[in-house]
Amino acid sequence: MDKQYLLKPRRLGIDTHQELVVYMRGDCHVCRSEGFDAHSRIQVNAGGRSILATLNVIHGDWLAPDEFGLSESAWHALTPQAGERAGFAHAPTVDSMSAVRAKIYGNSLGDAQFNAIVSDVCKGFYTDVELATFLTACASRGLDHGETVSLTRAMINVGERLNWHREIVVDKHCVGGLPGNRTTPLVVAMVAAEGLVMPKTSSRAITSPAGTADTMETLAPVALSIADMRRVVEREGGCIAWGGAVSLSPADDILIRIERAIDLDSEGQLVASVLSKKAAAGATHVVLDLPVGPTAKVRSESDARRLGALLRDTGEAIGLAVRTVITDGMQPVGRGIGPALEARDVLAVLQNKDDAPADLRERSLQLAGAIFELAGLAAEGSGTVVAAQALISGRAWRKFQAICEAQGGMRTPPSAAQTQPVPTPREGVVSAIDNRVLARIAKLAGAPGAPAAGLDLHVRLGDRVEQGQPLFTLHTETTGELAYALEYLQTHPDVIRIAGDSEGGSPSQ
Repeated sequence: MDKQYLLKPRRLGIDTHQELVVYMRGDCHVCRSEGFDAHSRIQVNAGGRSILATLNVIHGDWLAPDEFGLSESAWHALTPQAGERAGFAHAPTVDSMSAVRAKIYGNSLGDAQFNAIVSDVCKGFYTDVELATFLTACASRGLDHGETVSLTRAMINVGERLNWHREIVVDKHCVGGLPGNRTTPLVVAMVAAEGLVMPKTSSRAITSPAGTADTMETLAPVALSIADMRRVVEREGGCIAWGGAVSLSPADDILIRIERAIDLDSEGQLVASVLSKKAAAGATHVVLDLPVGPTAKVRSESDARRLGALLRDTGEAIGLAVRTVITDGMQPVGRGIGPALEARDVLAVLQNKDDAPADLRERSLQLAGAIFELAGLAAEGSGTVVAAQALISGRAWRKFQAICEAQGGMRTPPSAAQTQPVPTPREGVVSAIDNRVLARIAKLAGAPGAPAAGLDLHVRLGDRVEQGQPLFTLHTETTGELAYALEYLQTHPDVIRIAGDSEGGSPSQ
């Protein structure tokens, strides 16, 4: 291509998350010659490397006529070298969209069609609108069992798949919707302490106050490469790593970003998301936590049983032994909501402190026990006994410390600069807790971006409280974030509902 049609790349420092975005002047000769419009999908080529990106057209002189801009994600994907110039072309036609259109009109899709769709998704061929169309078609028309299996297999096939060369490799996952439910570090410690292999990859928060990776990062490094994961697991039997640092089921991360934006999480997509990650990480036996409650992700026991059956059947089809555990999702687990506060609860349980959250301890024992039984290390009904022995003896705490050191060194979770208790306006009995609103308040306080931010919950369902008694304490880094969270709380005063004596005070009310 003639040099006059090449542009110099410029890093603009704009965070567009996972979406690759390119910026051009509206009067740019390339923009005019190629007929590019705002939001066009374009191919950028530089030094033998190429990316597909969405074009944003700017008006003004903050780019020179011979420059084009790159968002942070686009810059890292293209990795332009000093002195390089880039050429441009229209993005190729996405043939797999014909399968998406077929799904919209009610047709079932098979292995070949899902493989084509997921492959194109990972190549960056799909715009956000097209991704949303695919997800909506799968949700509105539903995925039958065969389609769910096909989608799961396709998501496994496009990324790396780890092989630990062990007959049994265990994993666990919670389907989500419950603040503070930070059982993973505890389960990994107990399971690895008893000799099982558990290479755990976890996510960061997207719209919640903390993901497992966010909490664990206040205790040890989590951005491990696959080589680092292998080293840690070979040495200690387990790890707790950020899944975004490794290419395991990469389509899942792309789809989740859109699912969160459009607030859509269908059963088929959920099953494919969870199980593809577990299979790609090399697991053979998986325990899945399904919290049930009116403000959890799974709303009823019947929904949980149906979802559990779909998870087990799909797991069997792709070679995974899956056990589901239905748990209480009526209220948060533990006291802390936010990375450092959740880490504090984890440490208290591991260290067998008297004031450790009993619910976090019991749920972690239940899930670790289910893993021991599924893996054949304990007889049915005795898994929690094995888990409790690992915890009470101190073996789990010692193993957790060893895992942290192997991942790069143990850290002390930070503390917030600002704290403020939130009192109850009346006496009575705690009758309901809105998990979603409570999580939103913790996020407005700054979590997870500020690791020490969030809130400390002081009451549980059924507790009797006196007027003025703190329901929870906000933790923030700045007075602005504190004010922001308190302002939101004023419009949601019933996040923790208090029933007066005349109302009976029953937790079920």
